[in-house]
Amino acid sequence: MTADFRQGFVSHTEDIERTSLPVTGDLPAWLEGTLIRNGPARFEAGPHSYRHWFDGLAMLHSFHLAAGQVHYTGRFIQSRQYARDTAAGSIHYSGFAIDPCRSLFSRVMSVFFPEETGNNTNVNVARLAGRYLALTETPLAMEFDPRTLATLGVVGYDDDLTGQVTTAHPHDDPDLHAGINLMTHFGPTTQYHLFRITATGRTRIAAIPVQQPAYMHSFGLTQRYIVLCEFSFRLPHVLKLAFRTRPFIENFVFQPQQDTVFTVVDKVSGAVVARVPADPFFAFHHVNAYEDGDRLIVDICAYEDAALIGQLYLDALRGPGGAPQVGQLRRYSVPLAGGRATWELLSTDSLDLPRIHYRRCNGRDYQFAYGAGGRSGTQDFLNQLVKVDVKQRTSRTWYAPGCYPGEPVFVPAPDAAAEDDGVLLSVVLDAAAGTSFLLVLAAATMTEIARAQVPAPLPFGFHGQFFGGV
Repeated sequence: MTADFRQGFVSHTEDIERTSLPVTGDLPAWLEGTLIRNGPARFEAGPHSYRHWFDGLAMLHSFHLAAGQVHYTGRFIQSRQYARDTAAGSIHYSGFAIDPCRSLFSRVMSVFFPEETGNNTNVNVARLAGRYLALTETPLAMEFDPRTLATLGVVGYDDDLTGQVTTAHPHDDPDLHAGINLMTHFGPTTQYHLFRITATGRTRIAAIPVQQPAYMHSFGLTQRYIVLCEFSFRLPHVLKLAFRTRPFIENFVFQPQQDTVFTVVDKVSGAVVARVPADPFFAFHHVNAYEDGDRLIVDICAYEDAALIGQLYLDALRGPGGAPQVGQLRRYSVPLAGGRATWELLSTDSLDLPRIHYRRCNGRDYQFAYGAGGRSGTQDFLNQLVKVDVKQRTSRTWYAPGCYPGEPVFVPAPDAAAEDDGVLLSVVLDAAAGTSFLLVLAAATMTEIARAQVPAPLPFGFHGQFFGGV
């Protein structure tokens, strides 16, 4: 087995039953609940390999913390794609960067009408309208049991909202008592559909026509506005999805001559209140956004272009020198009354997979952002955790040689007075030991409190949530 980060891209083939993990250090007595993470864990169907990291078969990872103990469970999501591809030993469903051979007719029909999808929901998890959901960029989520990780089935909606692509990062809006998300409908008239999600179903907020839709993995939410960042990575024409033989993402083109545009939408009325151009760039992840007088502040993990997508193909990641680039934490100032958006750098440390104290700070002025980054002077995969004070423009980091941390999930302490009073939870690959561990850091100081050792290396995941009381 290789002794570097590539262990994080080795396929798992079996579920891992609930097991007690040895803990070193002292877990806070108040830290009780379950961290559930999502990500690809199997990268082959028989002799056939999925091409891109984003297309691996989804696995949920559960770390239950209570009374100073940690129990781990890992289960594959029993999606249509998992069942069919693993049984047949071949690939049957289109994905982010893979498209099994289909006739021209079926390709055209799949763009303009809903097609059967594999529901390989391998990106994120969320609790929406009382349900625990595994999410990806196709619109139908998979519900699961948060205690056992058993797959409960596809979540469908009886409404007229249609689309082929959504985000795996819905927002939870405490003012509207609803989830908010974005879905893109490709067709003769392509539109961005913004909608609310409640226990009674989905309700459209706005339908925004677009000629060249941008690829958007996430979006921003302030107290009054939904903020779409339409990057310069766009689909030149929707018919290219129908008549070209490329997989979905390979039909998008980074256009350095075309501005990125911040489209600002009133979250109640659905009115577009501003469309603000910016110099071309690309990103997967918004960090936070808030209102500041007659402008919006939008913090994003930004890239100069969309080259990162190509760097995340499995051949590239597993090959020599396969470390992908990591984003810059940029602050965009978006004027609502006219003019162009401008940006400044918030940290010299690279950062992506960002998190904040969400319940307290999302949509509001804030001080601290957390993420995974690349240590300065190294050509490596994500190998440190970073805390950025966005007001003071200072950083703290956690680093251990040969270790590769995932997204740091912030869990606030009960009755926390300070924004950073709490812990960070991150699943870390220890390449030298050939294992993984759950790392618990004091968020205020970025010092280790405890770790729980998993007896095998876990594949790198994308996103997760901590659910108290589960």
